[in-house]
Amino acid sequence: MRNLLEFLAKFNHWIIFVLLEVFSFVLLFQYNNYQGSVWFSSANVVSGKVLEWSSEIEAFFSLVKVNEQLSQRNLYLEQQVRSLSEQLVAETQDSNAVHRGQLQLLSGYRLIPAKVVDNSVNRRDNFITIDKGSADGVRKDMGVACGNGVVGIVYLVSAHYSIIIPVLNTQSNISCQIQGRGYFGYLHWTGGYAHMAYVDDVPRHARFRTGDAIVTSGYSSVFPPGILVGHVRYVFNSADGMSYRLKIQLSTDFGKLRDVCVIDNAPMQERLDLMRAAQDSIKIKEN
Repeated sequence: MRNLLEFLAKFNHWIIFVLLEVFSFVLLFQYNNYQGSVWFSSANVVSGKVLEWSSEIEAFFSLVKVNEQLSQRNLYLEQQVRSLSEQLVAETQDSNAVHRGQLQLLSGYRLIPAKVVDNSVNRRDNFITIDKGSADGVRKDMGVACGNGVVGIVYLVSAHYSIIIPVLNTQSNISCQIQGRGYFGYLHWTGGYAHMAYVDDVPRHARFRTGDAIVTSGYSSVFPPGILVGHVRYVFNSADGMSYRLKIQLSTDFGKLRDVCVIDNAPMQERLDLMRAAQDSIKIKEN
């Protein structure tokens, strides 16, 4: 209190001056039409500009939610386009469509949108952390994708966070197929460039071209069929010469990854649990 009184006593002239100025401006604008109209116009301009800035700031922060929705929608539309393409081929009785009937809409899957909170692309074994966990329905071994394609597989789960083994990890192993060809292989990353990976064990009798799309096969008990992985860029022989090795350009830009979707499919989880139970049963019999 003493400090406040000392402050008022020290600057009393300035305080009186400011109060008189404010009082003068009130009298000026309130009792003079011209000055009042100028004040009203200026105040409208200022308030309009403030509201404009406020709207732009609000729109900027709402982009986070918009990006999550777009990522989920892109993934759904990608599957829808492929499914419609499959139906069209089936109607035309194209023999190349025999193995492509597995592609389905993602409408049967629950997509859990998530934000990437930690990511690396320059290590041999990279990991991704997302902000959704068991409290949000995320479980181990669920597939993760974004609007551009495959991201990885859920590895560890806590209540509110999950660790993903992405494609850019040497331990990653995802079953893939050449779209429209019906030939299968396994996606691997051996380090190096973050936009390139390999599909191994493609049969020697396989027929395909550079530029063909590589999509998930649906046989891995993790991903539904038809999610884009990348496109064929180069073809090599395997080390034993018994199969092809395809070098592909990944469709997902892991360096810019921000929004992903965890794919929750109860039948797929049931299938995975059944496979594990069968493996455990075999181990018990062997012992």
